[in-house]
Amino acid sequence: MARIAYLDCGCGISGDMTLAALIDAGADLDSLNRAIGSLGLPGLRLRATEVTKLGFRATQVSVESEPEHEKRYLRDILAMIDASQLNVRQRENARRIFNALAGAEARVHGTSIEQVHFHEIGAADSIADIVGAAVGWELLGVDRIIASPVPTGIGRIKIAHGECSIPAPTTAELLRGIPLEKTTIEGELTTPTGAAILATLVDSFGLLPAMKIERIGYGAGHHDFAQRPNILRLLVGELAEETADGGEQVCVVETNLDDVSGELVGYCISRLWDAGALDVYTTAIQMKKNRPAMKLTVLCHPGDVAAMEDIVFLETTTLGVRRWTAARHVLRRQPHSVTTPWGPVEGKIGWLRSDLPRFAPEFESCRRVAAASQTPLREVYEAAQRAFDAERAASARKT
Repeated sequence: MARIAYLDCGCGISGDMTLAALIDAGADLDSLNRAIGSLGLPGLRLRATEVTKLGFRATQVSVESEPEHEKRYLRDILAMIDASQLNVRQRENARRIFNALAGAEARVHGTSIEQVHFHEIGAADSIADIVGAAVGWELLGVDRIIASPVPTGIGRIKIAHGECSIPAPTTAELLRGIPLEKTTIEGELTTPTGAAILATLVDSFGLLPAMKIERIGYGAGHHDFAQRPNILRLLVGELAEETADGGEQVCVVETNLDDVSGELVGYCISRLWDAGALDVYTTAIQMKKNRPAMKLTVLCHPGDVAAMEDIVFLETTTLGVRRWTAARHVLRRQPHSVTTPWGPVEGKIGWLRSDLPRFAPEFESCRRVAAASQTPLREVYEAAQRAFDAERAASARKT
């Protein structure tokens, strides 16, 4: 059966709340301390204590470290991770989270990820939170991670660049495409680190799936709110029999179009993608009286059906749509970036059960690199694959 974890983000998510929930759900604290201790930061260790939040028991994590005033860039942190004793999966998860944070910071400040200077995120306690969370997920041994919609909080917050609205700019960038929950709680509920964990490690978002719960972890934040206990709940267990093969329930929405221009269909498709469709495509068909037409098909999460149908009705001339539920089975996968002689190339890593990871370069990323460097697209694809193979071999030697 597929082993899954469900993040119930009722009061948002942060790096330390995630780490605390993982420990409370069974991730071994000694193993976590050995892992972050191998980063080479003096005195760095985790301390877990039991606390109460509005009457609910939870674990809270504090990070102990020696005082420091070091300025860190992404390359410094990645070098630290690569030199550590983390295994391949732990190292990859930690790198992904930091790369996501750097990418969001770069977009916010209009610079490159190489020039991003981590402020709070580059401090020893934040590094421990992120690396600890990456290690904790691997220790928990889950095949998929699902999360609820996440509240961000309301109001304003002071950051290194001044005062800004919640969610902070970096947090908002990381939450692109992630469903948010409305809240009236004042304060920052979701931090950049928590948002980066959602953006990089979570496979899907939605309601609690049909599952057999084995463990429940409660991770407490360091703030208190009157309306809701500041707790991140983590449920770990097995999917119900009907979805234990790693599949998920999705909805298919279809309509036939024979009296609408290609420009309007193209715009409709763009809106569907922006609204969170899992897949959108058209098929050439024939309708009555042999009229050439097209079938518009949309694949989406069950909770998004109404939004997809609204877009189809608004942007096309159709008078009706068909819809049904289908089972979808996808490989466990995660984004990954490799370095080629012409620059970084984005792609995805996929796993089938316990096989070695497979890397698929993204076409758009390869196209941009090929165009910018005046290099044949085929050569960029091949270089990206070689770079990933070299990374995998180097990681295997370290472990």
